[in-house]
Amino acid sequence: MLAVGKQITEEQRLSKAVVAVMGKVPEIAGLLMIGEREITDDPSIPTACTNGRDEWYGRAFVATLTDAELRFVVIHEVFHKMYRHLVTWAHLWAICPRTANISMDYDINGKIIEEYGQDGWVKMPDLGCHDPKYKGWGTAKIFWDIYDPDAANDKPQGGGQGEPQDCPGESTSTSQGNSPHGDGHPEGFDSHDWGGAKDMTADEQREIQREVDEAIRQGALVAGKMGSGGARSLDELLQPKVDWREVLREFIQTTCAGKDFSTWKRPNRRYMGTGIYMPSGVSEKVQCIAEHNDMSGSIGKREQQIMISELVGICEAVKPDELHVSYWDTEVCGYEKYMHEELDTVASKTEPVGGGGTDVRCVPAYLREHNIKPQASVVFTDGYLYGGWGEWDHPVLWVIVDNKSAKPDHGVTVHVTSEDL
Repeated sequence: MLAVGKQITEEQRLSKAVVAVMGKVPEIAGLLMIGEREITDDPSIPTACTNGRDEWYGRAFVATLTDAELRFVVIHEVFHKMYRHLVTWAHLWAICPRTANISMDYDINGKIIEEYGQDGWVKMPDLGCHDPKYKGWGTAKIFWDIYDPDAANDKPQGGGQGEPQDCPGESTSTSQGNSPHGDGHPEGFDSHDWGGAKDMTADEQREIQREVDEAIRQGALVAGKMGSGGARSLDELLQPKVDWREVLREFIQTTCAGKDFSTWKRPNRRYMGTGIYMPSGVSEKVQCIAEHNDMSGSIGKREQQIMISELVGICEAVKPDELHVSYWDTEVCGYEKYMHEELDTVASKTEPVGGGGTDVRCVPAYLREHNIKPQASVVFTDGYLYGGWGEWDHPVLWVIVDNKSAKPDHGVTVHVTSEDL
C-alpha cells in the first residue's frame, strides 16, 4: 500500500483506471485483456493511441487528466478495438484521414457518455468530439455528413488501398488539438495508428477478430446477468452483418475465373465424385467486367462517391483487361470503357450523369444493342425500380442500398445500409 502523500506514477494511475473500469463495466473486461497497454514517452504519441490491438498512453497527457477523464480515455481506446475501427473504416481513411478520425470519435464518444457518463464517473477530456446531433448515426453516416469533397487537397482516392490523400492540416495517423480548419469540428484527443493496423499479417488480424468476438459475447452474457445498461453497444455488435465489399470482390474473382491453362495441382471437383481426376482451369487475368450505377433522383453525392471508390477497388482487386462503366436512370445516360493500362485513371476521369427515374432494364438492353459482353456485372441501386429487373445474359451482383424489400429475380444480391457505406 502506498504511503499517504506519495505521488503515484502514470503507470500506476493507468492500472488503477483499468481495474476501475473492469469493476464498473464488467461487460468490457474481456476487451480490456486484448493486446498490450503501456505508458510511453514517445513524442510521436503525445496523447493516447491504438492500432486496433495495442494501446499507448503518453505520460505527459495522462498526467493532465483527472481520474474520470483517464477512465473515459481507457474506454474510448477499448471501443476503437471493440468496433474494429481501424479495419472496418480503412476505406474512409483512404478518402480523408482527418474526417475518418473525427467521425469514429464522434460515434464512440456519444456512446460512452450515454452509457457510462451520466453520474460523472467518466468525463470526456476537453479536446474530445461530441455532438448530440450524431446520436445513433454511426461512423459512416457521420463521415459523409462532415466530409467536404471540395476542400483543398481533400479529394477521394477510393478503395481503401495504398496511402491516403491527406486532408488539410491532417497527418495520416493523428488527430489532436483544436480544429485549425474553421469547420467547427474538434480534432479529438487521441491518435489512430492506421499504418500499424495495416501492417498486421492476415493471421494477426484473424486472431484479433476472434478475440474481440469472443470478448463481446462473454461481455453480453455478463451484462445480461447483471442487467447492465452498458450492454447496448455489445448488442449492436452481436447483430449479424455482411461485409459487402468482401462479397463484391469474391463475386468478381470467382465469376470471372478463366481457363487460360490447366493444372493437375488442383483437380477439377466436377469429376472427382466419379473417381476421374482431371485438371482444373486456371486464369491469372479477368477479361471484361462492368459496373452499372443507379443515377436516379434518389441517389445523392455520397452514394456516387461510394460507387467511384468501389470502381477503383474492383480494378485493384482483379485488374481486368477491360472495365465498362455505365450511369443510368430510365436510360443509359453515360457509358465509359477503360482498357487495362487506363485503370489507374478511372477515379479522375469517370463522370456520373443522370438524375431521372429508375428503370434498370435499360442496362442489359444497352449491352445487347452495342454487343457488349462482360463476364460479370455489378449493379449499384436503391432497388426502387420501374418494371422488372431486366434480362441479363451473364452473372450479376446486385448491391442494394437501404431497401431490404428489393429482391432481384436472378443473380446474387447483397443488401447494405447507408451506414455500411
